[in-house]
Amino acid sequence: MHASRLSRRAVLAGTAASAALTAVPLAAAPARAAEGAAPAATAYRWRNVVIGGTGFVTGVLFHPAVRGLAYARTDIGGAYRWESRAARWVPLLDHLGWDDWNLLGVEAMAVDPAHPDRLYLALGTYAQPWAGNGAVLRSADRGATWQRTDLTVKLGANEDGRGTGERLLVDPRDSDTLWLGTRHDGLLKSADRGATWAPVAGFPPAPSASGQGVTFLVAAGRAVYAGWGDGASAGLYRTADGTTWSPVPGQPGGASARVPIRAAYDRHTRALYVTYADAPGPNGQTDGSVHKLATATGTWTDVTPARPDGSADTFGYGGVAVDARRPGTVVVSTNNRWAAVDTLYRSTDGGRTWTSLKDSAVLDVSETPYLKWGGDQPKFGWWIQALAVDPYDSRHIVYGTGATLYGTRDLTHWAPEIRGLEETSVTHLLSPPTGPAHLLSGSRDIGVMYHERLTASPSRGMAANPVFGSATGLAQAARRPAYVVRAGWGDHGNGARSTDGGRTWTPFATQPAIARDAPGPIAANADGSVLLWSFVHWDGTRHAAHRSADDGATWTEVPTFPKGATPVADPADPARFYAYDTGTGTLYASTDGGLTFTARASGLPAGDGQYELVAAPGRSGDLWLSTKENGLYRSTDGGAAFRRITSCRACHTLGFGKAADGAAYPALYQVGSLRPGLTAVYRSDDEARSWTRINDDAHQWGWTGETITGDPRVHGRVYLATNGRGIQYGEPV
Repeated sequence: MHASRLSRRAVLAGTAASAALTAVPLAAAPARAAEGAAPAATAYRWRNVVIGGTGFVTGVLFHPAVRGLAYARTDIGGAYRWESRAARWVPLLDHLGWDDWNLLGVEAMAVDPAHPDRLYLALGTYAQPWAGNGAVLRSADRGATWQRTDLTVKLGANEDGRGTGERLLVDPRDSDTLWLGTRHDGLLKSADRGATWAPVAGFPPAPSASGQGVTFLVAAGRAVYAGWGDGASAGLYRTADGTTWSPVPGQPGGASARVPIRAAYDRHTRALYVTYADAPGPNGQTDGSVHKLATATGTWTDVTPARPDGSADTFGYGGVAVDARRPGTVVVSTNNRWAAVDTLYRSTDGGRTWTSLKDSAVLDVSETPYLKWGGDQPKFGWWIQALAVDPYDSRHIVYGTGATLYGTRDLTHWAPEIRGLEETSVTHLLSPPTGPAHLLSGSRDIGVMYHERLTASPSRGMAANPVFGSATGLAQAARRPAYVVRAGWGDHGNGARSTDGGRTWTPFATQPAIARDAPGPIAANADGSVLLWSFVHWDGTRHAAHRSADDGATWTEVPTFPKGATPVADPADPARFYAYDTGTGTLYASTDGGLTFTARASGLPAGDGQYELVAAPGRSGDLWLSTKENGLYRSTDGGAAFRRITSCRACHTLGFGKAADGAAYPALYQVGSLRPGLTAVYRSDDEARSWTRINDDAHQWGWTGETITGDPRVHGRVYLATNGRGIQYGEPV
């Protein structure tokens, strides 16, 4: 399981916008008034389609002074607060909009032990030149409202090292003082609760443009310790007075202690436990260790539970947590241990002896069955770097993986504690016109899922035979809705078909050789008799499409199909397919079942950008082309000519749903903009002559330009893909 990253077209969607110190309510806010003619707004209720987790939970933090209060951070999907009475996570960053997509990755979080309502988040998904700068949000009401400070540096919540310890810390001497460790810009300090920040002069390690920088900050009594992950200066640094920093004497060396990953302080025994690895992780670690520092004497002790053997069983160490109620009780996690599977080790004697909690674990994933990954049993974990022990319940331990949060209340029985937390990066949505399921979805990392209920994780888990990692295509035969095809990255084949609406699947008997390295979008014609499969390598290289007229038993190349384009089937005429060549701005069409394609309309928007060609349901030749920079176009003659839809300034993705009562045309849904400065979700019930905004400022979810579709059976219901906040579905209230 790999944590999802933004697609290239998502990366091009924009950079974080500059903002003042603005209070942002978590509760729903009315739509903003437009300049000129304001679009109407309709009240909608938005909820997640339940899958449960599915992404890398990079940190969990219990508040030390409030029973049941905890926070979680993710690499691309925002932050959450645990509501103990409801036993679910509440998202805290859904208000971040299109221009702030880079802030949905949470680099670090901090709580104030002396002021339980205060919460701080350091945000920034990528530290690359094309990404915007980071920001710090601060809240005085546990994340209900926020104040924001934009930074002049970049943070990297979805880059290597994203599972290391919290890089943000409230100073143990002064609640108004905060510390923030960065990857490439050293250590920052704020003296006004995060409102302003300045570099810390005299912090010994030199920042690097390509390194990890500060990997964690932790308080030990009145002292502050910082982990540093770069080169020869990697190691542990300390300040006792909040001014002077120096390396900690006597610290361990060697490959197994190259990068300090996390640290936890046992105030009863005055011991600081530090986990190490030979790489920041979560990938790439092959060696690691655990060491204990007696802070009163400066004595170091190697307390590593188990050593990698250097060949088959390689791993580093990740999470570490101490039991606030039991002196000398500590838990650590291995990380990147693929051969024997990662585990938690627990010690009750300060690290002299350890017990592997995996060895006695009983896992129950009935609430999120996809965690079996198409097999019979789930595994204990992988990418375990987030780890916490409840300060009010010694037997309540929570740890994160690449897909979920597991928790126990008795050290033996484990189950996902993930309710409310949805981090899927969604690529495909399909709402069938008939059948028991209202939704099929395709996502990065977790393939395709069949949703019998929107309020429960799919009982069948990931679509099997084969199980895909990331979905690249999902399509249905419009006149034969029980026939569905899918494509993606799979271990035992990259394409499959279903004849029962997506409940069960059969892999294609053969596949083109290129499918192994470059699976791309796929389409089925209106009656399911012809398949077209396009191929795009992960590096962007485009390849010739292939055609099958026997359910994938044989394939032939289609040389006249524009390489890498997305095939679109006509929903009424089985002989017709369409494709849009983004390089030349030309619409291609086939009238012989995909055997040959010829150019039709040309001179349309072209180049490196975001384009989507969709066909209106139940109609032949009714095509809509959405473009990020140039709005929306429509053809009613099979692509011979297009006209510009003047009601839309920019359209990122477009879909259809059931028509309104009395309307003769399906409802349209889009993520787009009608005027500069506001990208939102809209619905039209009059063929795009007018639009109604259906989301609000509290429900924006960052970048939402991948795909959208309405429900063909329920007017007003819409399904929206996000990059890190799962599948959102909205209904009028």
